[in-house]
Amino acid sequence: MAETKVVHNREQLRYEVYADGKLAGFSQYHRTGDRVVFTHTQIDQAFSGQGLGKVLAGEALDDVVANGKVIVPACPFIAGYLEKTDKYAGHVEAPSR
Repeated sequence: MAETKVVHNREQLRYEVYADGKLAGFSQYHRTGDRVVFTHTQIDQAFSGQGLGKVLAGEALDDVVANGKVIVPACPFIAGYLEKTDKYAGHVEAPSR
């Protein structure tokens, strides 16, 4: 199993996941007041199937909640992750259509 690390890249408004020191993927967002709207998540094909998307989503969402912000899952991957757990109940707002 690769050594993983998730980094909040505030300059590029995204959370990045690294596997053995290499950028393996990211989850892009934008902020609107106290809401963090996740818009796109991508894992590089070379790293697919290793569970890095789950690691990335979990740590990104934990960080949002720890900072007192509201999660808005406009990204299908983040929305799917949230459907599989109730850990973030009370911290999620449906995206505007």
